[in-house]
Amino acid sequence: MNVSVEISMYPLVDEYIPAIERFIDELNGHAGMTVITNTMSTQVFGDYTRVMAIISHAMQKAHQTTPKAPFVLKVLNGDLSPKPE
Repeated sequence: MNVSVEISMYPLVDEYIPAIERFIDELNGHAGMTVITNTMSTQVFGDYTRVMAIISHAMQKAHQTTPKAPFVLKVLNGDLSPKPE
């Protein structure tokens, strides 16, 4: 089963951009899933088990370097990634 996940990270620190960039870089470091980033969130698409494991690992790493960093996730079964024309 495939999944679509929308993630927003809200580091509660003055210099929040580096924490967000590290999190996104961690997600982009994995093959086999699609990662799309915009100004409000990051969307991840792919196999449910794989995507959720990668997100969990990336969140854990983020919390180790930025302890006060809430995440908001929206999870939908199915792949809603944009398809190339």
